[in-house]
Amino acid sequence: MSCCCTKPSAVTIKPSAWNLNTPPSTWTFAAATICANFASCCKWPPKFRRTLYIKDDDYRYSFLFGHFVTLTNLSDHDWERLETMRLSPLYVSVHVTDTEMRRKFLRNATAPDILTQLRWLADRHIEVNTQLVIVPGFNDGPWLERSIRELADLWPAVQSISVVPVGLTRHHKYTMRVHTPEEAAATLAYVESLQTIYQERFGVRFVYPTDEWYLVTGREVPPLAAYDDQQLHENGLGMVRQFLDDWVALKLEIGEWKLAHGSHSPISNLQSLLLVTATLFAPTLQEKAAEFAALTGVRVEVLPVVNQRLGETITVAGLLMGLDVLAALEERTAVPTPDLIVLPRVMFDHPDRIALDDISPQDIANRLNTPIALADTLGDVWDALIGQSLVVYQPQSGSAAAQIPLRLLPDEENNRHFS
Repeated sequence: MSCCCTKPSAVTIKPSAWNLNTPPSTWTFAAATICANFASCCKWPPKFRRTLYIKDDDYRYSFLFGHFVTLTNLSDHDWERLETMRLSPLYVSVHVTDTEMRRKFLRNATAPDILTQLRWLADRHIEVNTQLVIVPGFNDGPWLERSIRELADLWPAVQSISVVPVGLTRHHKYTMRVHTPEEAAATLAYVESLQTIYQERFGVRFVYPTDEWYLVTGREVPPLAAYDDQQLHENGLGMVRQFLDDWVALKLEIGEWKLAHGSHSPISNLQSLLLVTATLFAPTLQEKAAEFAALTGVRVEVLPVVNQRLGETITVAGLLMGLDVLAALEERTAVPTPDLIVLPRVMFDHPDRIALDDISPQDIANRLNTPIALADTLGDVWDALIGQSLVVYQPQSGSAAAQIPLRLLPDEENNRHFS
């Protein structure tokens, strides 16, 4: 679900940016600055845990962790601090550059002029990566054209524009809607047409459509080179291509493993796998899972899960609910139980390793009496198959589940998952 405050991959902290003699933890991880906007795409449905309703819009988190912020709630002291510490780059949700339209989008009648703010940052050599979350019939068409043009006028201070389709839960209260496939195709074609222009002008493509546009329209995702080394994976740019490229490398690894161990199935008691994902990525995963099955000799099934709690228009794995996954798995009564169920690790991106509805992988393993593995890529599935993964939960009897050691994924792997 794309809204005002999404997060790309972790950014590198530049030591030269720190001009104060205090460690970052003394000022960054105190009380977060809370979002002052009421955008429809950021509305969270009722009856979830309380922390999910805390929406930060904090420039400190933008610099340190790549959170997208709107710059609508900064005090004079905040601007002074930005200038003194030269925190760069920042990640800014623009959505539309026209002030009145942006106020309507954010449902914030006092939102300042974003172009004035970006020029202020540019004058102080603070770089910005921006995003435009596009709502059909609202900030697309001429508004999108104008927004991209005016942001491009601020290059190189504005380093990039991510163009993101809006995601709306079934609980949103206003008149916004998601794109039809035809509208998505038109927006994608327009953004791609600009990339050649900006590559000639800036040496980079500058404006980047997220992966979702390609998946919705059935288009092939571009190669990683098309993202010009922009570190925007967690905002949905290049994640699918990285997954596909990883699979190409993994096929060679599996081939070498088979030469060393023979052509038999890797583990005799692990003959069937069930890979769970959300509906958007399911066709891609089904195609590659079939290749994985043919190469390994293991039966592999892919189960797309519809997000019942948030609504079927929420199609990414990171927002799947544990109870929705359980319900989908329990409905498979007519087919044999797999030897191993593989869930997307991104479902459980919480320090306590729980989903948005507080369900853990161990809960699911216990309920189904089936081992559960977590994976980001098919490489993680292969590791589970040959017994090298520690991210596996065995069913436990009784209420106290055993502590399961978890493999910590390197930073570069954290950007690739069954999205």
